[in-house]
Amino acid sequence: MQQESSPLCAIDITPDLRKQFAYLSGGRGQNGSPIIVFPEFPAFGEIQEREFHNVLTYLTSIPSLSAAGVGFILVIDRRQDRWAAVKGTLLRIAGSFPGNLQLVLVLRPTTLFQRTLSDILFKFNKDEFKMKVPMIMLSSVTELHSYIDRTQLTTELGGTQEYCHEKWISHRTAIEGFALMVKRTAQILQSFGTELAETELPNDIQATSNLLGTHINKKSKMKEDLLVALGQGSRLLESINEPVVRDPDHNMNQDELENLATVQRLLSQLNETERAFDEFWERHKTKLEQCLLLRHFEHNYREVRCLLDQVAERLTAFSEVGISPAHADHIFRELSSHEERVCVLDRAQALAREGDELIQNTHYAEDSIQPKCIELRAVNEELSTYLRAKKDHLLRAIELHHSLERAAKWCDDGIYLLASQPVDKCQSHDGAESALQEIERYLDTAGQNKLTDPSAICRDFETVLNLEFRKVFQKQVSMQEMFEKRRVSLKKLAAKHTRPVQPVAPRPEAIKSPLSSPGESLHTTCPEVLPLQSNRSASMSEEDENLAILRKHVMNELLETERAYVEELLCVLQGYASEMDNPAMASLMPIPLQNKKDVLFGNMPEIYHFHKRTFLRELNWNMLYLQIYEKYCQNKPRSESLWRQCSDCSFFQECQKKLEHKLGLDSYLLKPVQRITKYQLLLKELLKYSKGCEGSEDLQEALTSILGILKAVNDSMHLIAITGYDGNMGDLGRLLMQGSFSVWTEHKKGHAKVKDLARFKPMQRHLFLHEKALLFCKRREENGEGYEKAPSYSFKQSLNMSAVGITENAKGDNKKFEVWCNSREEVYIVQAPTSEVKTTWVKEIRKVLTTQLEAYRGRQGISPLS
Repeated sequence: MQQESSPLCAIDITPDLRKQFAYLSGGRGQNGSPIIVFPEFPAFGEIQEREFHNVLTYLTSIPSLSAAGVGFILVIDRRQDRWAAVKGTLLRIAGSFPGNLQLVLVLRPTTLFQRTLSDILFKFNKDEFKMKVPMIMLSSVTELHSYIDRTQLTTELGGTQEYCHEKWISHRTAIEGFALMVKRTAQILQSFGTELAETELPNDIQATSNLLGTHINKKSKMKEDLLVALGQGSRLLESINEPVVRDPDHNMNQDELENLATVQRLLSQLNETERAFDEFWERHKTKLEQCLLLRHFEHNYREVRCLLDQVAERLTAFSEVGISPAHADHIFRELSSHEERVCVLDRAQALAREGDELIQNTHYAEDSIQPKCIELRAVNEELSTYLRAKKDHLLRAIELHHSLERAAKWCDDGIYLLASQPVDKCQSHDGAESALQEIERYLDTAGQNKLTDPSAICRDFETVLNLEFRKVFQKQVSMQEMFEKRRVSLKKLAAKHTRPVQPVAPRPEAIKSPLSSPGESLHTTCPEVLPLQSNRSASMSEEDENLAILRKHVMNELLETERAYVEELLCVLQGYASEMDNPAMASLMPIPLQNKKDVLFGNMPEIYHFHKRTFLRELNWNMLYLQIYEKYCQNKPRSESLWRQCSDCSFFQECQKKLEHKLGLDSYLLKPVQRITKYQLLLKELLKYSKGCEGSEDLQEALTSILGILKAVNDSMHLIAITGYDGNMGDLGRLLMQGSFSVWTEHKKGHAKVKDLARFKPMQRHLFLHEKALLFCKRREENGEGYEKAPSYSFKQSLNMSAVGITENAKGDNKKFEVWCNSREEVYIVQAPTSEVKTTWVKEIRKVLTTQLEAYRGRQGISPLS
């Protein structure tokens, strides 16, 4: 049975005390009393009183509390000493022994004189020792054995117990060091546990991750210290058990048994401390890990929630239903593409499932996680439902647009049919009948093309109806009116020709001689000529009326869209451009956007003022003013680049919110480009319905001008894409033409290899013909979006037109021509894609050369006729 050990007392054992003036023998008396032996010690008198007291205090603290409570037996060996030493020892013991005494046994001096002296003086000085326990003077070890069994005494006292003082000191030192280590380790673990328990959980990912890493490192260091202590205790236990391992028959003495029990108790205490700490650490680590997971969840939640809001805002931009089937289909494909790119919906679902897993794993913040999961699923479902509804909405719009397109095409084809029926051929019975049947057959196709029931369409397509429906329906009504008028006219004509002709013999008075007047004969044989002329005039009047109706439709559309266009420009300039100068909005603008109003909007103010003050008010088709669009289109790439850089900034969002626009600014910045192309479509349609009318020549001139402006805009967009040209493009004069060609080069002097290679392998070059120079560039396709998809051109060569010659026909191909300079030392063989393109270029180059020659003669004072 393991005995209760007394608390360890850390007393420094100095080298002087290793002289062994007292030791615990390890034996026990009859009542289990520990035995302290004071062996013979020549220099015992040199031991200081304090050192003597400390050693005895230390020795009495070693046995168990129960053994120490019985009392100690002191064996004082003074066989080789004098009575004075015996007396001094007894007085020290009587004065400062720190524990309970049961018995004091003194082996008195063995010399005859000293033994006699000690017997006499002991009797006289006995009261001086003031001991309350028996004190027995022994003459020999044999007498000692009658009080203490030999097995409990060391060999120097005639016993059988082995004792090594150095080994005893080594064990005691190791045990005390181990006890101190256990105590310090427990204190450190306790302090660390308190630190962990009092740690506040951080509110962000990085701080939480850093804290977890710091605590794990500290915990690892603690575990290392624990392992070191456990290792030291295990080695100490092996050292104490060494005699038993070496000799299984070896019986440990009480001190060894108590040492063994002490070390085992310390190891058990250390293991228990480790177990308690590990349990606490696991709880703390789990909480920190859950906190880190929570911070990640919260961060992802905020990020996903923001993205969901952006998706919702972006989806509102798809409120348009388009202006044509192709436009609506484009919007639908953009929406589908947007849906494919929008992985945030899947991410929101995944994040909600992640939150569910946290809750299932008994996360401490369940009350915070669950509402977020519910909100994510609700918003995700709302967006998914909205997205499905938006797609259904667009599909309905596409269906309506197809119906409108079919109806519009049916109307246009009908109008074309009416316009293409020759009036003169309708004067005959067969012609009128054929025209009437043609109209009837066309009207038979109305069922699958015309808008039959406007109220039903309004009911079925209520959510996607727009102005186009009213226009098409009004156009259809007008066309049906024209068809009905034409049908009535043709029926009348056909009915007049279908009257039966009776073969009646002429009356004699109706027969005229050959000398009769032609007028009379004609009037007699063709009585229907005058009525037919009258019907022809009526039919022509009807045709003019129909075309007038169509012209009115086109003009109405032109005016309506022009007013809407001007209003949109004004809205953008007031809602965005002016706000860039508003000090209250300055904090919302990112640095790249500051002082860049001219880049973002270009010359939009100039375009607005032109349309507001001149174009919309007069509509006099002065197309030269529309050249202001060239400047706007040239600036568009810079504007788009700036928009992509700053499109997500708060400034634009705030402006769009104030204007209550469903579309972003980029959609409105594209309006001028769309508008300049719209004019040519409207002019073409207006011209189609105005042939032969007053002002048709002006319309044709306006169309030619607008097409020229569009070409100039297109040319300028290519021109600004040239890179690597060191000079000033403005010095080259007006850009006349541009296009892609295959080019060979030949040189008379040197470069033979270049010449031979060039003949078989042409270079692909893009040529820019200016008034003063011809540029050769290499076309490079670019990847990107919007205007960034446009190609760029690397400058390669420039020819001064004042030094250029041209040969119209090159050998072997009617699509080739030659451009040369320096008396044909440098020849460029240019192959156009078609012979028509070649002819156009040659003609334009000759015009430039002629102009150059006339200018030269003018500078030299030479008459053009000379």
